[in-house]
Amino acid sequence: MKFKGKKTFEERLELISKLSKQFNLRAHKVDIEGSFPFENIQDLKDTGYTSLTVPKKYGGNEISLYDMLRFQEKIAEGDGATALSIGWHMGIIKNLAEKNAWNENIFRKICEDVLNGSLINSAATEPRTGSPTRGGRPETTAHKEGNHWIINGRKTFTTMAPVLDYFIVSATLKDSSQAGNFLIPRSSKGIVIEETWDSIALRGTGSHDLILQNVSIPGEYFVEQIGIDGKKASGWLLHIPACYLGIAKAAKRYAIEFALNYAPNSVEGTIIDLPNVRQKIGEMELKLMESEYFLYAVAKQWDDSDEEKKAVMGPILGAVKLTVTNNAITIVDLAMRIVGARSLSLKNPLQRYYRDVRAGLHNPPMDDMTIQLLANNAIKGL
Repeated sequence: MKFKGKKTFEERLELISKLSKQFNLRAHKVDIEGSFPFENIQDLKDTGYTSLTVPKKYGGNEISLYDMLRFQEKIAEGDGATALSIGWHMGIIKNLAEKNAWNENIFRKICEDVLNGSLINSAATEPRTGSPTRGGRPETTAHKEGNHWIINGRKTFTTMAPVLDYFIVSATLKDSSQAGNFLIPRSSKGIVIEETWDSIALRGTGSHDLILQNVSIPGEYFVEQIGIDGKKASGWLLHIPACYLGIAKAAKRYAIEFALNYAPNSVEGTIIDLPNVRQKIGEMELKLMESEYFLYAVAKQWDDSDEEKKAVMGPILGAVKLTVTNNAITIVDLAMRIVGARSLSLKNPLQRYYRDVRAGLHNPPMDDMTIQLLANNAIKGL
């Protein structure tokens, strides 16, 4: 199975669907063990999926945001942890191409490596700063020695840490109020991955701590100054709600299949015909329709917009994330109400969906920040 040669959206989605089914078969084991889905990530690399967002001028497919979100959603139907993990890599490459913020030679080199299977993610969160979206100043430091930068610090929630080839690390310039992003190859000396990930949600993301001990990198690997583009609207972050929408769809499917087959002796036939069960199924479907139309429409709006129009899409992007994520939580809850106490069994996938989908509340942007942004936007619009 390869994406090379598959030109249409439908052909690519069919291949993603096949991969998703494989991921679903492995999801329970990874979750119970709290391990990392190495096989899933390797499958995505081997098929060429991880290079689909690379620009065409560098040999990639440069797929649209809409296509990327549909593929990410389908992956999440099989395994949410795999989807969220690879979503960061896919989105970062797309974002860097769109914003053209890095030196072209460095970005070209990264894209060439991605075409050969390399993976990249950012490492921005720290123990004392919390989410970087709230404006905390990095305590990780960078200082210049000759033609090299020396980086020291600790980053938390470094998703896909077991397999990343590049880290984009935020750091404060020593003896300065400025901060920037630094590109750090995994092969650099002084990098330590401390396996701290013990979350009950998305246990397979391998979001461990990244420790940087006098890591030396070339001067040109100071790739961008934070603050210049840091608050620009970022369509690629919609991979987050797409992931949780996929998890919700998996929950809905499971609940309906259960209702079609569960036949307690207290009812005639199966529970699928009970009014209260059908009520919950209808509610799930309504939430899914709302989420799909909102997510897909805004993704297409992003794809069709120029840079000026994209720049003002921050409020609606945040609204999509808030709406879809919270709808997904509601859908999983409704699915569990249909299945009942069986949904709490460790053998039942619904309990994993329940834990995984809650993580969306803690991915950026946070709900309170989105509401404040929407309020400010409404006031300015008068």
